[in-house]
Amino acid sequence: MVTPDQVSLGVLVSSVPRDVIDTAVAAHGAGAKRSGGKLPPHVVAYLTMALCLFPDDDYEEVATRVTGALSRIGCWDASWQVPTASGITQARKRLGPRVMADVFEGVAQAVATADTRGAWLRRWRVLAIDGFDADLEDTEDNAEAFGYAGSGDNRSAYPKARVVALAECGTHAFLAAEVDAYAVGEKTLANRLYPRLLPDELLTADRNFYSWHAWDLASRTGAALLWRAPTQLGLPVVRVLHDGTYTTVLVNPKIRGRRRERILAAARAGDDLDPQETHLARVVEYDVPDRDGNGTGELIVLLSTITDPAAAGADELAASYHQRWEEETANDQLKTHLRGPGRVLRSRLPDLVRQEICAWLAVHYAIAVLIARAAESADLDPDRISFTRVLRIVRRTATGTAAFPPSGLG
Repeated sequence: MVTPDQVSLGVLVSSVPRDVIDTAVAAHGAGAKRSGGKLPPHVVAYLTMALCLFPDDDYEEVATRVTGALSRIGCWDASWQVPTASGITQARKRLGPRVMADVFEGVAQAVATADTRGAWLRRWRVLAIDGFDADLEDTEDNAEAFGYAGSGDNRSAYPKARVVALAECGTHAFLAAEVDAYAVGEKTLANRLYPRLLPDELLTADRNFYSWHAWDLASRTGAALLWRAPTQLGLPVVRVLHDGTYTTVLVNPKIRGRRRERILAAARAGDDLDPQETHLARVVEYDVPDRDGNGTGELIVLLSTITDPAAAGADELAASYHQRWEEETANDQLKTHLRGPGRVLRSRLPDLVRQEICAWLAVHYAIAVLIARAAESADLDPDRISFTRVLRIVRRTATGTAAFPPSGLG
């Protein structure tokens, strides 16, 4: 259980430290000092995050919370005035979209430890990849940059940004994300994320993410994969394993006819295969019974790079695949609880939309870290701790203060 005394400014700032912001500011030339009445970039960064933490408050109210905390720790000069809404907008424009993207990337490290329940399959940290969309202010600039869902009478009421993210299943923490126009497909954004995978990670994915190119791209990182196979994907049996699973060979779809048949024959003979053209995978098949008990259950077909049953049993793989639904929980925390159901993002310009989404993800990450650490101290699965309750505590204890003050002074 998380209690108010655990939610201190120090706990939150440990997730988004000042030095990460300063590094991002320096990398993008946003300026490091206040001059000519302009807000310092690190203040703007924390203010942008605070706007995401308090979506019901207007700009000036949130600014008052932030400046109160900054003053107490020596980062706010008493002679400075609390910025107006237009001043905040101008400051966010100066900060630009890339600073907050770098801040999120800089802080979004793996959260689960060896003691975190529900976060591992043996030696692998279980991740999921999934997408969601965010409703934006209906401005001409946002509409041009991001577009709408649907068209004509079925067009969405607001422009939408598409986000695809990697999340740690055990803690719900987002570890990486790509943001683009709604017309850019989830597979395209996912392909940008696969190179960030690490060898100690196991990535789960729904069947919509599979393609030979995506599998090839992700597997080359050394990470383990556990993806649901598309219904139409042919999976020839190479070798039946003792646990009832079997190995198959995934062949580049550009290879057809007799050449494809020769590759399959070579795989069955145990010959070496060209890694530029093929991948050996293990297939796990099982039925999920229907809820009503009328016999219309669903066949689940999983593909994994873990081909040795001794490394992970079929039951372990099936259980780990269903952990991918934890990212659906993370998406719900982000959109329904942190942002608010049906609420559009504040930003009226595309660069500020991207900035706001990265700040939004950073705030969620900080709360996920808090929950994970509290769960470990109580020897609980993080799922047992209510995100909604923790969010209420964070907001209540942050009243009149900044949720994310700098870690260093000056």
